[in-house]
Amino acid sequence: MHYQHRFSDGSPADLPVGKVVCVGRNYAEHAKELNNPVPTEPLLFIKPSTAITSLADPVELRPSRGPVHYETELALLVGSSLSGKIDEAEARQAIVGVGLALDLTLRKLQDQLKAKGHPWERAKAFDGACPLSLFVPIVQAPELNDLGLELRINGELRQQGNADQMITPILRLLQQIAEVFTLLPGDVVITGTPAGVGVLQAGDQLELSIPGLLEQAACVQG
Repeated sequence: MHYQHRFSDGSPADLPVGKVVCVGRNYAEHAKELNNPVPTEPLLFIKPSTAITSLADPVELRPSRGPVHYETELALLVGSSLSGKIDEAEARQAIVGVGLALDLTLRKLQDQLKAKGHPWERAKAFDGACPLSLFVPIVQAPELNDLGLELRINGELRQQGNADQMITPILRLLQQIAEVFTLLPGDVVITGTPAGVGVLQAGDQLELSIPGLLEQAACVQG
């Protein structure tokens, strides 16, 4: 299905659909639960625009791919270009919306790739690997370092975190990303997942939220 960035009132964002810049292991407890070292600088990777789908559409599982893990993350919609050395004010001004993402991961395949020293893209950047919610306009969002996120599956709380737990905070993330990857209007940055990741099952009913700001339901089919 055709995807377009949309705001929480349903209106379309006048932005193209770009790449997704992802941040791995930005919550210490998540790094520990997967027995990964806690990084001293952001671990960055990219999902292409073809990975983006809407959380309003069913999350599709393909059994041939193996188990799919969910990772719930705060997502930032970029509205202007960021490149090179920028200050926090420039980073903040470039954010036009905040929302939620599922960083879908083929964990078994990822572990195999990591063991061989190979890149992760086959496990992280496949078609449909980044379902996104609607975006709350940034003017309606509270302080960026106080954004919470929660995931419930079939009514059970599975993930809960807050931006204040991030190893690298949001604006500093954007500064470091811009020094490596130019961010363009329509790009999305997803900022890492708290502990509690696990396997999705066909029939799961998901409730993702930024408490007090955004609620997004999703379903899983296989």
